[in-house]
Order: sequence, then C-alpha cells, then structure tokens
Amino acid sequence: MLFHTIKSRRSIRRFKNQEVEKEKLDILLKSALLSPSSRAIRPWQFIAVTDLELLKQLSLCREPGPKFLADAPLAIVVIADRALSDVWVEDASIAAAFIQLTAQDLGLGSCWIQVRERFHTEQEKAEEFISKILEIPEQYSVECILAIGYPAEDKKPYKESELQYQKIHYNKF
Repeated sequence: MLFHTIKSRRSIRRFKNQEVEKEKLDILLKSALLSPSSRAIRPWQFIAVTDLELLKQLSLCREPGPKFLADAPLAIVVIADRALSDVWVEDASIAAAFIQLTAQDLGLGSCWIQVRERFHTEQEKAEEFISKILEIPEQYSVECILAIGYPAEDKKPYKESELQYQKIHYNKF
C-alpha cells in the first residue's frame, strides 16, 4: 500500500557497503521517467552516479556538506533544462520524490540533498561545482542529489497520531 510506503520513508544518511543492483537502479530511473510534469514537457534528466571517486567529490558540493554521500553506493542527480519549462523546479522535485518513494518500496533508503540555491563556497554555487564534476551542459540546472542505498540505520515510521492535523483545512482556511 502506497500510504505505508509514505509513512515509513525516512531520510537515511548511513548506508551498508552494498551496491544497488542494476535491476533496482533501472526501476528507480524508470519511476523518474514516469513522473508527471507540467504539460508533459519532461524537462528533467537524471545522472546515476556509482563511481566511488565521483561520490566522494559530490559529497563536498556544499557547506554544510552532505559528507554521508561519500559512503552511499548510489547517487541520482536530478537536473532539468530550465529553458524548456518555467516550472522545472516543480517537475524535477516531483521526479525526485517518485525516486525516493520507489527506493523505499524496493527496500532502499534515500536522502534528498538540496542543491539549488545552495553554495559550495561563498563565491561558487553548489550547482556550478557539481556541473563541472559531472560535465553537465550549461542549460541544465541541478535541483538535488538523492543519496540511495541499503540502510545501515533503523528509523521508525511516522506515527499518524503525531501528524500536524491543524495544517489541514477544508473548503476555506
């Protein structure tokens, strides 16, 4: 049941030293390609990174840094062609969420690493740093990196009794 997957999905920052199987990687990427986008423009593209040296470099993309990425067996960098759509941020974010939910369903853990509007140094944006490393063409913007792997930490599912129901409104605020 999808609701169970949503409830149990937590941000995982510690991963087992175990690679993600090609079959599971393929499912993750297909789920991204199946995500909805405004007017079906699909401005997003995805870079699957399994090279350990690249993962180490990407873990230095911003301050404070996502150091845990260096120990993940897989990262999926979510990018989009900003010239194709004025809502590329939303489209890329939806695709990233689909990947995370699929990862959870496959028994994998994930953590969203925000890139857009974050900085590597005071002079260089995180997305510029990443674009150099991964040779991303200039017309693409980096929304996020998803660290993915088999969880090496156990986090309990969210409790429905602790949800912020006061943030739900019907018909009017």
